[in-house]
Amino acid sequence: MRNEKQQILEEFTKVTGFHRKHAIRVLNHTARDLASGLERPPRNRVYNEAVREALIVLWEAADRICAKRLKMIAPVLLAAMERHGHLRLDPEIRSRVLAISAATMDRLLRPIRKRSTEGRRRNSVSTALRKSVPVRTSGGWNDPAPGFFEMDFVAHCGNTMSGSHLYSLVLTDIASGWIETAAMVLREQSLVVETVQQIRARLPFAMFGLDVDNDSAFINETMLGYCQEQGLEFTRSRAYRKNDQAWVEQKNGAVVRKLVGYGRLEGLEAARVLAELHAAARLYVNFFQPSFKLKAKARYGSKICKQYHPPATPAERLLASSRVSRVKKQGLQAMVAGLDPVQLLYRIREAQRLLAMLEVSGHSQARSASRPDRKAFVSELSTAWRKGEIRLTHRKPDQKKRGRTRPDPFEGVWPNVKQWLEQEPNACAKELFIRLQTFAPNSFQPGQLRTLQRRVKQWRQDIAFQLVFSGTDAAANKWTWLEQQSSAENRDLPAIAT
Repeated sequence: MRNEKQQILEEFTKVTGFHRKHAIRVLNHTARDLASGLERPPRNRVYNEAVREALIVLWEAADRICAKRLKMIAPVLLAAMERHGHLRLDPEIRSRVLAISAATMDRLLRPIRKRSTEGRRRNSVSTALRKSVPVRTSGGWNDPAPGFFEMDFVAHCGNTMSGSHLYSLVLTDIASGWIETAAMVLREQSLVVETVQQIRARLPFAMFGLDVDNDSAFINETMLGYCQEQGLEFTRSRAYRKNDQAWVEQKNGAVVRKLVGYGRLEGLEAARVLAELHAAARLYVNFFQPSFKLKAKARYGSKICKQYHPPATPAERLLASSRVSRVKKQGLQAMVAGLDPVQLLYRIREAQRLLAMLEVSGHSQARSASRPDRKAFVSELSTAWRKGEIRLTHRKPDQKKRGRTRPDPFEGVWPNVKQWLEQEPNACAKELFIRLQTFAPNSFQPGQLRTLQRRVKQWRQDIAFQLVFSGTDAAANKWTWLEQQSSAENRDLPAIAT
C-alpha cells in the first residue's frame, strides 16, 4: 500500500508540477472532502462596504490616528458627529462599527493609508540664577497630580534660524497629557510670563508647577519672580538632555509639528493664523485625540519592555482622576458636550491652508483666496484619502510640469507607425524602430528607442480603453482604468481587450 501511494504521488507531481509537500496536502484535503461529502462553505464578510465607509469617515474625522487610538475614541466621536448631524448610520452598521477591533481597523484601513500614504552651543560658565533653580529629570516626577507642566518652544524658522520668525509655546501636563499651545512673535521673557498667565486663565484645572529647559527666555528673574509670586514650583532640566523633558518633546512632534509643519512663518498675519490653529487644535487634541501613557518600563538584559495604559484623551484622564474636583469635572463635561469634532477639524484645515499660502507667497492676501465650503468638507470625509496628504502645511508646492524642450523626432513618421500597429498590434516597439531605421536611413539614433516605446505604450492604452469602455461613459471610467494599468508595456492587445 505504501509503495502504491508513493507511485501515485510521484505521478501526480510530474503531471501537475506541484511541490511534493503541496501535492500531499492537496490529495489529503480532496480525500477528506470526498469522504465527508461536504464542501467548505464560503466565509461570510462580517464588515461590509458600508461599515468600511463609516470607518473611513471616523478615521478622517479623528485626523487619521492609529487604530488603537481610534478604537478608544470611536464611541465618543461617533456620538458627537451624530449629535451635530454630520453622520447618520443604520443601527446595525453603527453596532458593527463600534464592535470592530483595532487589528481589524488596521486591516480595513491599510489600503486607504497606502494611498493617502533635519553643533550645539555650550555656555562656558553657568550663572548663579541657573544654579538656584532645582533640576528635575524625567524620572523625578513620581506620578504627580494634574497641574504640573513641562514648557518648551517650537521654532517655525524653516531651514535657518536667522532673522525674525514665529514660535509656538507648548505646555504639557504630566499626569493627563493635556496640551496648551500659543503663538508668539518674540521669544522674550515678559511675553512668556504674559502668555503663561493667559494659559492659566483658560485651563480647566489648576496649575501647580512648571518645568523648563535652560533657555534664557525661561531662566530669568522675571519668570522666577512670577513663579514665586504665584506659588508655582519652578524646576529645570539638565543642559542638553532632551529626555529630561520627554513629555513636552513628544507633543512638539506629535501635535505641533504634525499640524504646523516645518516651514518658515513670519509676520503678524501668520501669527494670527497660527493662533487660530492653536485655538482649534487645543480643543480637538485634548477632547478627541487619544494618546498612550507609559505604565511601566523594565529592562531585561539589552531589551527594554514597556507597558502602556489603554489610549485615552487628556479630558478622559482628568475625568477619571480622583485629584480633580467635582466642579472641574462638571466644567469638562459641559465643554465636551458642546464641541463638534468635525467643525474643529474644519477650522484646523482652514488654518493650515492659510499657513501654507503664507509660507509660499509671504503676503497677507491669503484670506482673500477662495475658501472651501464647510458642507463640501464634511461630504468629502469618505473620499479625502484619494488625494493623499490632506494637510497643506506638509504638501509639497505644486510644480509646473515641464513641456517638451526638443522637437518630436517621430512626428513626421507617426502615421506610418500607427498604420503598422493597426496591421500588427502585437509588434513591439523595438521591431518598429528597426523598421523605421530601414524606412528612413540616418534619421533615428539608438537613444531614441525609449521615446518610441513610450508613444507605442500610450497608443495601446488608448486603444484598449476604447475597446473596454465602448458604449459607456468613457470620462467616468478613465480614471479607474488608468489606475488598473500595469507599469510594464502591454504587448498582447487582444488579451487586454478581453
